[in-house]
Amino acid sequence: MTPRVKEILSWYSSENPGTLTNIARLLNTGRLAGTGKLVILPVDQGVEHGPARSFAPNPDGYDPRYHFQLALDAGCNAYAAPLGFLEAGAADFAGDIPLILKLNNHDSLSPDTENPVTSLTGSVKDALRLGCSAIGYTIYPSSMEFKSMYEDLKELTREAKANGLAVVVWSYPRGAGISAKGETAIDIVAYAAQIAAQLGANVLKVKPPTDYIEQDAARKVYESEGIPISTLAERIAHVVQASFGGRRIVIFSGGAKGSDEKVFEEVRSIHAGGGFGSIIGRNSFQRKKPEALKFLSSVMEIYSS
Repeated sequence: MTPRVKEILSWYSSENPGTLTNIARLLNTGRLAGTGKLVILPVDQGVEHGPARSFAPNPDGYDPRYHFQLALDAGCNAYAAPLGFLEAGAADFAGDIPLILKLNNHDSLSPDTENPVTSLTGSVKDALRLGCSAIGYTIYPSSMEFKSMYEDLKELTREAKANGLAVVVWSYPRGAGISAKGETAIDIVAYAAQIAAQLGANVLKVKPPTDYIEQDAARKVYESEGIPISTLAERIAHVVQASFGGRRIVIFSGGAKGSDEKVFEEVRSIHAGGGFGSIIGRNSFQRKKPEALKFLSSVMEIYSS
C-alpha cells in the first residue's frame, strides 16, 4: 500500500472495510498500481450503439472474453461492462482483474427523446455473484427523468456499499435542460461531477470539458472570480476542485475513436490538471490487439510520468 493510495482511502473514511478494500483493489491493480491513477477499459458500447458499430472495426471484439484479456494484458486497473458481457467471461478470468458491473444502459433502438432515461439491466446481487469490485451507474443530469435515476442510484449505492462494493458513477449531462453544446460546457461538467459526488460516488466519470459556459448565472461567477478555464488542464483542475476539493476520484471519458496524438494530448492535460485517469473504450478495443496494447501503454506512460 503506497502513501498515495493510503491518502486517497483516507478521503472515504465513512465507508466500511469492504468498500475501502475494493477501492484499494482498483488503485492497486495493473501497470499504474499504487500511483493513484486509473485507466479502465469500458465495453458497454455493444448495447449502447449496436454490435457492428462497436465491434466490426476489430471483429475479435464480438467475443466478450477478448475484452477481459485485453484489459489484463494492457495492465488496466479494471474492466467495466454490462451483465451479459461479464457473465460470458467472469468465470474464466475470476480474480484476474477488478470488474465493474454496469447496472443501467440505454440502447440506440429506443427513442432518444430530449429527456433520456436508462433501464436497469443488472443488480447488486449480480455484481456480488460475478465477483465484482464495484457497480457502475449512469445518470443524465438535465434530463427531466433525473428524479428516477437519482433515486435508483441512491438505493443501489446503499445496497452496494452495505455489501462492501465500490460505486462508480457515469455523470453525463443530457436533456431538455441544456443545449447540445452545453453537454460538455465547463460549468455543466463541473456541476455533473459535484452531483455524482453528492450522490455518493466513490469514483465518478465525466467528459473532458470545453471552455464554453452554458448558464448565464454561472458565467457571471466564472468572470467575477477569475476562474481559469482557457486550457484543458485548467478546466480539468476545476472539475477536480468541484469534486469535493479533489477528495473524490475523478476520471474522464475517452470518447469516440480519434487520432492518437489528439487522445494523448488530452491525457496529458488530464494528468497536468490533477485528474485521476481515463476510461477508454472505443479508442482501445476498436484497434487490433497489438495496436491497442501499444496505444494503452502510451496512455499509461503519460499517467505514470
